[in-house]
Amino acid sequence: MAEALSHTWPGTETAALRDCGLQLPHHGLWMLVGSNGSGKSTLLRLIAGLLPLQRGHIRCNLRCALVFQNPDHQLLLPSCSSELLLAIDPCLDHSSREERLEQALEQVGLKGMADRPIHALSGGQKQRLAIAAALASEAELLLLDEPTALLDPDSQREVLALIRRLTSRAAQPLTALWITHRLEELASCDGAALMREGRLGPWQPGAALARQLAG
Repeated sequence: MAEALSHTWPGTETAALRDCGLQLPHHGLWMLVGSNGSGKSTLLRLIAGLLPLQRGHIRCNLRCALVFQNPDHQLLLPSCSSELLLAIDPCLDHSSREERLEQALEQVGLKGMADRPIHALSGGQKQRLAIAAALASEAELLLLDEPTALLDPDSQREVLALIRRLTSRAAQPLTALWITHRLEELASCDGAALMREGRLGPWQPGAALARQLAG
């Protein structure tokens, strides 16, 4: 997917990524863990196409969508339906667009909330709506940048369980690349890797990496 990526932010001398490579073995939930400044978010933004490629190669045949840590930075419109319609292919007919909207809401546990104002949603519901927008756009690869960091414990578990379910379903399983600082979340993934000083380590079982990092 990514080979020999290097990236330096303007005005800095320290590289955020240094000859970094990434290959996802198969569909599923894959997690990246590392300290602040290790390059995790920079890597996700390069894959999503939000940053110009300075050096290296990215080859991704999957349609991807980035889910931010703070859904308030991502949700732009007043209601759940208007937000999802923004993500749905405008070339589809009205019936197909409505069907996809309702399907996306049901997949994330927000069925019947199409007309709900976004400001009336809880933090966990907003994050699930952001994931619904990614599903409505027909994304096949979800890039999740610490999606539970601002949520209460119950909402953290709900969002993690949702992504685990979406990446494990028999029909059309998704691939998800998830950044986390929470070592307990690593137990739920198919594989985890440690980022350090702009480089990505090998994939290993999440629980084993969590024990290693916990010392």
